[in-house]
Amino acid sequence: MAEIIDTRTEPDRAIEKACGVLSDGEPVAIPTETVYGLAADATNADAISRIYEMKGRPRFNPLICHVSDMAMAEAHVAFDPISRRLAESFWPGPLTLILPQRPQSSVHALASAGLDTLGIRMPEGFSRRVIARFGRPLAAPSANTSGKISPTSAAHVEADLGPRLKLILDAGPAEIGLESTIIKVEGGKLRLLRPGGLDAAAIEALTGLPVERPETAGATIEAPGMLASHYAPGAAVRLNAEDVRRGEALIRFGGKALPGESEAAIVLDLSPGGDLREAAANLFDYMKRADASGAATIAFGPVPGEGLGEAIIDRLQRAAAPRG
Repeated sequence: MAEIIDTRTEPDRAIEKACGVLSDGEPVAIPTETVYGLAADATNADAISRIYEMKGRPRFNPLICHVSDMAMAEAHVAFDPISRRLAESFWPGPLTLILPQRPQSSVHALASAGLDTLGIRMPEGFSRRVIARFGRPLAAPSANTSGKISPTSAAHVEADLGPRLKLILDAGPAEIGLESTIIKVEGGKLRLLRPGGLDAAAIEALTGLPVERPETAGATIEAPGMLASHYAPGAAVRLNAEDVRRGEALIRFGGKALPGESEAAIVLDLSPGGDLREAAANLFDYMKRADASGAATIAFGPVPGEGLGEAIIDRLQRAAAPRG
């Protein structure tokens, strides 16, 4: 089983231990403000291969590279003016930019799934300190079996990947609870490849440009989270439920009770007060709790589509999609 180090009580030991494991080409579970990541040296082909193997992740699905500062980012990708403005405004934070990879970049092609672009992000919190000390970008998808519910705590990681990991860094619950928003700038236009922890409206307000939502059906995989079926619990998922069937697990929003919920296996409310930020932070944890109830189906009540609701609904639709 993995060793777990609490970064709040032993930060120096956590950094030293993590850098040692990473230097050996092994993945480490690290906390970020979005979700917990399965991090490995982005310049080491063997280390990246271990990420794919540990997650059971398709190798055509690219990984996000995490950096500690702009200098590290600029060593690996080329910024256009709009992307630079986004990075300077929203980094560190839950924004991933898809940018052309520089020819001299040492990030291995396995991390980009052979594309000529890299997804790159500067995370907030303890993981940034680890990257700075390590001195190289870390490829870090969510620390869970591919396609399953993303982890927002060290306990989630331990329950899923613990037997295969050497080290988990524990910084408590993830603050945001949703993966990063992924943006690609093309021809002066902004494309939203994945909604996430940064509201697209904030990007539009900064740039004065509309954020285009491309059709996802049949879309080329340019970034993580674009697979049709993703973030899936073991149970079936029923969306926009107006009532609850006997034995279902219910996850609702805004304190709105649904008919039949007295017959539910479990009832959870993402945010009784209707706060979408609170709902986002609770989403994956509540999905895991509902799945653990033993219910064959998880029913989700309606969630508003504005703000972070767009990202929440995206995750729910992918969780409910037919599974291969």
